[in-house]
Amino acid sequence: MKTVKYGLSALGLAIGMAATGVSMSVAAAKPTLSEADFEKAQLHYFQRCAGCHGVLRKGATGKNLEPKAMLKKGQKRLEKIISLGTEGGMNNFDDLFSKKEIANLATFIQMTPPVPPEMSLEQMRSHTKEFVAQKDYPTKPLHGLNWKNFFVVIERDAGTAAIIDGDTKKIVTHIDTGYAVHVIKGTEKHKIGKAKDVGRFWYTIGRDGKVNKIDLWQKPEKMLVAETKMAYDARDIAVSGDGKYVIAGGYWPAHFVIMDAATLNPLKVVSTRGYNTKGEFINEARVAAIYTAPNASSFIVAVKETGQMLQVDYDDLENLTITSIASAEFLHDGFFDPSGRYFQIAANASNAMVVVDTKERSLEKIIKVDSLPHPGPGANWVDHKCGPVGGTTHLGVGLVSVWGNDPIGHPDQAWKLCYEVETDGAGVFIRTHENSDYVWADQLKHPEPEVQQSVQVFDKKTREIVKTIRVTEEEGKAALHMEFNKGGTEVWVSVWNRTDAKNPTGEIVVYDAKTLKEKARIKGLTTPTGKFNVYNRMNHKT
Repeated sequence: MKTVKYGLSALGLAIGMAATGVSMSVAAAKPTLSEADFEKAQLHYFQRCAGCHGVLRKGATGKNLEPKAMLKKGQKRLEKIISLGTEGGMNNFDDLFSKKEIANLATFIQMTPPVPPEMSLEQMRSHTKEFVAQKDYPTKPLHGLNWKNFFVVIERDAGTAAIIDGDTKKIVTHIDTGYAVHVIKGTEKHKIGKAKDVGRFWYTIGRDGKVNKIDLWQKPEKMLVAETKMAYDARDIAVSGDGKYVIAGGYWPAHFVIMDAATLNPLKVVSTRGYNTKGEFINEARVAAIYTAPNASSFIVAVKETGQMLQVDYDDLENLTITSIASAEFLHDGFFDPSGRYFQIAANASNAMVVVDTKERSLEKIIKVDSLPHPGPGANWVDHKCGPVGGTTHLGVGLVSVWGNDPIGHPDQAWKLCYEVETDGAGVFIRTHENSDYVWADQLKHPEPEVQQSVQVFDKKTREIVKTIRVTEEEGKAALHMEFNKGGTEVWVSVWNRTDAKNPTGEIVVYDAKTLKEKARIKGLTTPTGKFNVYNRMNHKT
């Protein structure tokens, strides 16, 4: 037996393992790695692989990577797959890792996966910090800027979030956050339990489970007002309609945590381990997506591996009411329809979009689509034949699937495929705006640089692609994630500097939403990924 002590410096699971001083036993197996190479490969796996394949490597959006299957593939084939990627939606990594690092990673996934430690509520609370006392919060914005047209931008590999002024296109500040921030969400307008100062406070969740509270009224140097940590590996976060609570979901440990929105002090932790739709017990039952129901005092929690949609009431935390709605595996990203009643979420492995009725707390429909749907924050618009519709890109194929989502006004078209648009490559994000004639889709998952660096735009009326926009031609860079400005007159597209994450050579390219011509480039960013316009997000504009 070889004992490997987790001593990785500052990231995700490694932080938790080092902090708890846990030593894990790794079964003797061939091929093997030195302790130093093992720790580095483990870090690389956490950073780039665990999100799709799981900490325990049992697979979800990505395939099962347990030793039995990996040993059959062998070292050379695994190195080739990691280097070049696959047409099924896996990126190439030869521009991110050296040949030795790829070889070590291929070896690592042939070894028994280590099991990370758990995390108690007490441990979470020990990480809670207040940087600005609530009594010192300003009563009005202190910077004189149009904060409702701010963009809050994830700088993935820098561990920061950038605040950009949507009017001047200037970076207001960079805020230190957790590693690889995945989602940023702010307070929104809700029909039930209206929060004060809607849009002012924003909350981030990093891959390392670190939660940050941002106050957009503060001076730039004081916008980070509180932080905590709720997991070793996490993905999503949401704010209650009354503004009192924040909820975040863990990939590991498999749980969700409800925190006080004012202080970020963790109040309640609930395990999501349990049985999937086939009756199999799932230990690594990860929380993939969390949203706040616009019309109810509840959170929507999607448990990836079990296929269970949890509707969690937040009115009474001591006597928590949770409705479990069985749907399909593996749940991932989702979004609400325009009415706020129906939640539409991708079930990757089932090649389906799942629709949940949050009023009746029941499964409404499972819509069959193509390979590995992934809508990101999603898109809703009105089609001239099908009425209100929703759409998704796919990780496994270059295609946008569009379905009807208005069972009241257009019952004949509801929850049925309306049409499909073929794109040049598999994508991750789709966006539009109520004032725009177009829908934008990226092609991030295609292995060819020319396609990966382009986004495609199709017309809502003709349903035809009207333009393919090459956002960048620089080696090692990719185009992804679109977001409209407050009025829907501009579209912001991220350029991700994949090859050198430590240098701020990423940028955001701004396009005229009508002419589709480039207007500006915002430089000085590191791997800018998701970006969220304050006004649009607080008003549910999609």
